[in-house]
Amino acid sequence: MSNIKCTVEECQYNESDLCQASTIKVQAGMQDHVISTSHDTACRTFTPKTNLS
Repeated sequence: MSNIKCTVEECQYNESDLCQASTIKVQAGMQDHVISTSHDTACRTFTPKTNLS
């Protein structure tokens, strides 16, 4: 797995600011919108942690 950085503490795949998901899905944040920056995208792999501490 690549070193994909993630700072979303609420995601179950985040371990020490690295994504541990076996696959990653990223899509446009809005349909019918031209993507020009990373802010225009959204991680669809996000799954909330079941137990937040």
